[in-house]
Amino acid sequence: MLLSMTTDLSDSKGKRVATRAIFFVTGLAMGLWAALVPYAQLRTAAAAGDLGLLLLCLGSGSLLAMLGSGRLIGHFGCRAIILFAVSLFCLLFPALATVSDIHWLAVSLFLFGMGIGLADVAMNVQGSLIEQVSARPLMSGFHSLYSVGGIAGAGGGSLLLGSGLSPLASTFSAIALMLIITGLSCKQLLPFGNHNADQAKPATQARPNFRLMLMAAMAMICFMAEGAVLDWGGVFLTQDRGLAVEHAGWGFALFAVTMSLMRLTGDAVVSVLGRQRVLIVGSIFGIMGYLLVVILPGWHLSLLGFALVGAGAANIVPVLITLAGQEKVMPVNMSVAIVATLGYLGVLGGPAIIGYIAHLSSLAVAFSTVAILFLIITLGAFKLKY
Repeated sequence: MLLSMTTDLSDSKGKRVATRAIFFVTGLAMGLWAALVPYAQLRTAAAAGDLGLLLLCLGSGSLLAMLGSGRLIGHFGCRAIILFAVSLFCLLFPALATVSDIHWLAVSLFLFGMGIGLADVAMNVQGSLIEQVSARPLMSGFHSLYSVGGIAGAGGGSLLLGSGLSPLASTFSAIALMLIITGLSCKQLLPFGNHNADQAKPATQARPNFRLMLMAAMAMICFMAEGAVLDWGGVFLTQDRGLAVEHAGWGFALFAVTMSLMRLTGDAVVSVLGRQRVLIVGSIFGIMGYLLVVILPGWHLSLLGFALVGAGAANIVPVLITLAGQEKVMPVNMSVAIVATLGYLGVLGGPAIIGYIAHLSSLAVAFSTVAILFLIITLGAFKLKY
């Protein structure tokens, strides 16, 4: 049975701050793991292929948890699921920092991924509920804190490790920060997962409609575009555009910076343009960015193209999460979970699809395919309800 709403769902600064804090904590956890990856590879002596399988364990754990997250959030509420997920981060980080057996590290990463997946959906449900009772857009600002957390985790973790701290000591510093932030935010997290829990249809009777499935496909494309830059941008810049190997990360760095900046200003942009125009303009920017990457020569213009893709993609998923939460065909916890889970498939499967297309033809053709897929977001924006 779904939890009844025992607390008034009203907009408040405390709830908004708490929601941003959890987005930050989840981003921090992912960023810190990124800083620990090279150390994990050294400890386990994992080859590139083995490391890829390890990272797949993380993604598989996330996806599995997300598949059941809607029901769990509806039953236990956002607060309980978020607290459980953060506790899982904190318990597993020492293992991620010290385990040298590749099989135990795989298990640890799978469980860590489950925590990430649960937190991802629960914080988006919380954000959607808070935004619905607010008089202004909030979702892009929430997602911007995830980006900031990722930068803080990766950058801060690298600084701590570079200063001579061991991986274990560095993770304990991060654990302390995550526990403090989560503890201060706990009371403002929602103890329920749907604003209309008593009247909601049972999850077994609820069915996604065309708009929800379209939003899931649009989110999948957006995540696929992000994964393409992350996993293949550096390869394209070095092999096709002649950029030095030591600068291969510049493409994703510029992508991430423009995405973070656009999300920081995204709520104001949504207020001015409206959600439909944000989807249309964002997808057009994505198309232009990828075409700039593949058509014009020189790595300078390719870097500009990746930056443009980041600017365009930044606010697409936050808008889709908001729209999913407003669909009345399903409870908020279920509709947001569907879009977030299917969208996440773009992160897992997208880079593999890009690699397959590149194997058959070239990376330029693969990136052009992503540009064409952005047209689905452009056209789909006209089919959604605002």
